Amino acid sequence: MTALTPVVGAGGSYTTDAKSRPKPSSVRQAFRRFWPYVRGERRLLLLAVLLLVLSAATETVAIWTFGAIVDNALTTGDLHGFWRPACLWVVMTAVGAFASFGGGVLTSVVTERFLLRLRDAVYAHLQQLSPDFFARHDTGDLVARVTSDVEMVEQLTASGTVETISSVVTAVFYGGAALVVSWHLALTSFLLAPLFVLAARVFSKRIKAVSRDERDYNGMITTAVQESLTNLTLVQAYNQQRTEQQRLHTHGAAWMRTRVREARVSGAYTPLVDITEVTALLLVVGGGIWEISQHQLTAGGVLAFTAYLGYLYPPLRRLGALTIMVNAATASSDRITELLDTRPMVVEHPHAHVLARSDGEISVDRVSYRYPGADRPALAELSFTVRRGQLVVITGASGAGKSTIAKLLLRFADPSSGSVRLDGFDLRGVTTESLREQVTLVLQQTQVFHGTVRDNIAYGRPSASDAQIVAAAIAADAHEFISALPDGYQTVLDSAGKRLSGGQRQRLAIARAIVRDAPVLVLDEPTAGLDAGAVQRVIEPLRRLAGGRTTILISHDLSLAPAAHRILMLEHGRLVESGRHEDLLDADGPYAKLYAQHRAEANPSPTSPRLPAGPPARPTAGVLQRPGRRPGTEPVRWRIQGRLFEPEEGPSPALETGRRGGG
Repeated sequence: MTALTPVVGAGGSYTTDAKSRPKPSSVRQAFRRFWPYVRGERRLLLLAVLLLVLSAATETVAIWTFGAIVDNALTTGDLHGFWRPACLWVVMTAVGAFASFGGGVLTSVVTERFLLRLRDAVYAHLQQLSPDFFARHDTGDLVARVTSDVEMVEQLTASGTVETISSVVTAVFYGGAALVVSWHLALTSFLLAPLFVLAARVFSKRIKAVSRDERDYNGMITTAVQESLTNLTLVQAYNQQRTEQQRLHTHGAAWMRTRVREARVSGAYTPLVDITEVTALLLVVGGGIWEISQHQLTAGGVLAFTAYLGYLYPPLRRLGALTIMVNAATASSDRITELLDTRPMVVEHPHAHVLARSDGEISVDRVSYRYPGADRPALAELSFTVRRGQLVVITGASGAGKSTIAKLLLRFADPSSGSVRLDGFDLRGVTTESLREQVTLVLQQTQVFHGTVRDNIAYGRPSASDAQIVAAAIAADAHEFISALPDGYQTVLDSAGKRLSGGQRQRLAIARAIVRDAPVLVLDEPTAGLDAGAVQRVIEPLRRLAGGRTTILISHDLSLAPAAHRILMLEHGRLVESGRHEDLLDADGPYAKLYAQHRAEANPSPTSPRLPAGPPARPTAGVLQRPGRRPGTEPVRWRIQGRLFEPEEGPSPALETGRRGGG
């Protein structure tokens, strides 16, 4: 069976087989990669090891006292020979118990801090990757890497180090004590010790390959459950419950097979070790009986030697099990390394400029961009300028490159050629943090976080006061429905925002954008997916949000187009028309045809045939209508539901039609 890795292809399927994986790392490479994350904890780690070594040493002395009691008290019946070794035994047991407790607690402290540090590092790196990375990878698999894979790496690095050192030292103590009691019996029993090492090497190689498959299938299961539960309404509406159940069953069955293979390999190791231990113990007992008969060893010595041997083999078994576990953990280390070695698409210049409050002047100069692996560029030689406070609408068919412009403006990616500038600064020369402080993004799919309504509105500016939160909600036409919630602004929402309708979530996003108060606003399909009533309620808050800000509206919905200072019409990544609404209608080009289609959908003729699969009609009440063109720099007015509005600033741009390429 070919193992699959969770790389998303079309439709979310897994398309990459095991042959395309990077070469698996060795245990040494994995350890060297993640050992630096133990920094700051090495003294505690050393102290934990010393305490565990002390525990082993006291146990060694305690076993010796047991042999002394047998020889000096039990075999002779002399009570005077009992008290001294008995007291020493109690003291050693108490010291060993406290040492074992302290070593275990310190080991837990170190391992948990290591887990926290590594998980924070992996998650922080994920936060730096572009949205395109997450579009290519399953969320469930990434969650598995940040959680369970990190825990496996911890066992390889932190707790694995403590366990290895303590097991080795413990074996040395017990083995050394056995040599002191009877060196020839010890050497005889030691001859079987290499079998532990050989078994561990053989089984660890097999378990490593199986563990990688198990980790991958675990990520697939997480993804299947997450996607199905997130889209449960659609699943039920389309009667796809059995399909989703079969999908989970398929991944679960593959995971089960890998777990069975893993259990089979691991399970075969234990009986082999048991046979080795029993064989060694019988040899010792037989040899001990012979030595007693030859008066070379006392009964207490044989019992002590047998106890040392009994205590010697558990650490040897742990070392063998650790070898298997560590090799299995390298599969997780490879998955974590893949993430950490993924370079962000945007790399910040070490001396990048920190932007102050922007004026909102945007310049796109001969920009081209091609997605990795794409056959053609998403944008080709695109040029345009947006002045402060202007509203620019970017429209076109799906795949025209509209949303790519938003990614470049927020620097989720850098142009393949050309430049994007804000206030004259090339975005590649400014810090991403200061750039994104200047831009507010409102997406088609409103993101709601688990937390209160207030927290969601204040997400872009956590320091916002309650008064600012309420004012933003009022401006976004959201205050009324928020007040109607059970706890008002303190109502807790889940990450899907199930308490809210689509329009309410979008107005919540608008309130969040108002509180953020950035000088540049990017609206990416803000009315897509909303019903007629929701669109009508959202248009007015959008107008308030755009007032006084440089606004780029990316949309198929042309309701706001008549109010725009400029409209950019894209086709296949190229700018084919640019100008004001009436001028582009007069030109009767691609935009005029698109707008006519938009009006036909918004105002269908009573006699015109309706296509069964046609899009729902949009309401006419929310369509922006400009009563007339104004010459020169005279402000543009538009009408919304009978009310007349004017933009705060910005001259009407001149007609520009037929601009192609760089313009």
